[in-house]
Amino acid sequence: MNQAKAKGLEELTEKMTNSWLEDYLFPEKSANQRGYYDPDWDYIHKELLKKNVTLKLLHKEYEQEAKIQNKMPYAYRTFCEKYGHYGKKYKLTMPIHRKPGEILEVDWAGSTLSVKNSENGEDIKVYIFVATWPFSQYSYVEGFYDMKTDNWLTAHIHALEFFQGIPETVVSDNLRTGVTKTDYS
Repeated sequence: MNQAKAKGLEELTEKMTNSWLEDYLFPEKSANQRGYYDPDWDYIHKELLKKNVTLKLLHKEYEQEAKIQNKMPYAYRTFCEKYGHYGKKYKLTMPIHRKPGEILEVDWAGSTLSVKNSENGEDIKVYIFVATWPFSQYSYVEGFYDMKTDNWLTAHIHALEFFQGIPETVVSDNLRTGVTKTDYS
């Protein structure tokens, strides 16, 4: 209260969140003053739009940069929370609420991996099947040498055996393997 009076703060507005008040009333306690390295949130946001880039990967890069600057990095959890606050201004996501066991989402992952042929050393493409329960994010992942129907069906059987259960609905994402012809009737 004394600090607020000394700074002439008489009335609170909705803009004045707890973190805003803390920075305003006690600037010496801000993250930068305590030796934390403040990330470039614009850069992080742009990087997340790229394929195969995750917050975990960006946090590792951020930690390395903080060490180069002789500053303390935020812990991963804090880093994610702070990015979440930053990302809210873009409002690009819409949560879809699911019940446990309601839906199993399946698809071939966009990226492929490769294995070395032990006979000739050549790289062989491996296509990744992913089945995920949206409620828990519990997933099953398996690799195949092609995305043909036999492997698609085998992957489903293996996933359901792994989960030891069956969902109410299986949802695929515009899957070429799962569609034989278009029928708009």
